[in-house]
Amino acid sequence: MNIVLCGFMGAGKTVVGKELAKIMGRKFVDTDEMIEEETGISIPAIFAAHGEEYFRDLEFEICKKAAMLKNVVISTGGGAMTFERNVEAIKQGSEVVFLDASFDVICDRVGDASSRPLFKNRENAKRLYDERREKYTAAADHIVNGDMSARRTAFIIADLFK
Repeated sequence: MNIVLCGFMGAGKTVVGKELAKIMGRKFVDTDEMIEEETGISIPAIFAAHGEEYFRDLEFEICKKAAMLKNVVISTGGGAMTFERNVEAIKQGSEVVFLDASFDVICDRVGDASSRPLFKNRENAKRLYDERREKYTAAADHIVNGDMSARRTAFIIADLFK
């Protein structure tokens, strides 16, 4: 069974995912990296050149591919698990863990937001956080506090799957 991590940007999906994979002796994959590898284009460049709808279609195809993998830890993009089709695709042979980090902790982690366009406006980011949080909760098989260190969070998740 795959372990899929979802949550808002800055929740720690990649850092926790890599740590969890190490602890559990599994391979780590990141759906955003898979998209970039497959297209040869960065995600911001895909958004700029083709728009969000095109990106979301690519993301859906990658979620289906990721679900075909066996016994891996999968980190999803911040928006991936807010779309029902992605949730349905990825839950084939996977359990979803929502890293529920508080908005304040996320803001500390994201920092000046130069690489996070959605964080240019803090109010809009908070609104998006609130909207997505409900969707992450609905998609999740497990909810874990994402405010802790990546290592501690990874151990807590590993214990869920013993």
